[in-house]
Amino acid sequence: MENEQKAIKATYFSIIGNACLAIIKGLGGFFGNSYALIADAIESTADILASFLVLFGLKYTNRPADKNHPYGHGRAEPLITFIIVGFLITSATVIAYESFHNIFTPHALPKFWTLFILAPIIIWKEISFQLVMKTAKVTNSSSLKADAWHHRSDAITSITAFIGISIALYFGPGYESADDWAALFASAFILYNCYHIFRPALGEIMDEHLYDDLIDEIRTVSKTVHGVIDTEKCFIRKSGMKYHVDLHAIVDGNINVREGHDIAHLLKDTLREKIPNLGHVLIHVEPD
Repeated sequence: MENEQKAIKATYFSIIGNACLAIIKGLGGFFGNSYALIADAIESTADILASFLVLFGLKYTNRPADKNHPYGHGRAEPLITFIIVGFLITSATVIAYESFHNIFTPHALPKFWTLFILAPIIIWKEISFQLVMKTAKVTNSSSLKADAWHHRSDAITSITAFIGISIALYFGPGYESADDWAALFASAFILYNCYHIFRPALGEIMDEHLYDDLIDEIRTVSKTVHGVIDTEKCFIRKSGMKYHVDLHAIVDGNINVREGHDIAHLLKDTLREKIPNLGHVLIHVEPD
């Protein structure tokens, strides 16, 4: 449960941080005549909703296995990730539409002080990305990785807003739309990140083979177990924060069934002790 609690704490961190930033960006963009900053606020608002979904997904996937879900509820996590991607695509589309509209609509230059709002936000969002991604890697949570990428996307949109506002202020009248072009570029980057969030979650749903390093670790640990000569087939599928394993273990072909059964149980217990993020471990005994 330790990993689950770490993931949940990281999600609360995201929710509180994004809520504060959405308010700051929204007010700054409105009073500072910057649509790039307003677009940034829109993304932060979408991030709040996405983080709530991640929180729901983490709590749901940590439910214990039951009669109808013998492997647990972990597959809900990539489904939540798909919904998060939907939020991102929607926010990117809204930003792009409004940017196009503003590019061809005369408006005032953004205020100089908006840059002083964006600079610390960029630094904070990158720090947030690093912190949440570190927790996502420790907990093996795909939805938390998606949440981390929200922070990175937010940092990038803030950078583009900073550049756009700087160009508009430096060149003056006639360059008011630089701010809107920046928001348009930010929407394209959000869509680009959507693919990188969506692709791993799809692989998880489809049981794609992505775990060579874990297989090597399983084989190494298996050979330390008394009675195991070697290993053969090893299949892994991820569900939530756990990895379910089907492993063929080679043992002495002259031992009896009970001895082979005891070796299989010892191997299973050893693997789950040495590699805590394993879920179900199914051992098939092969005679040497």
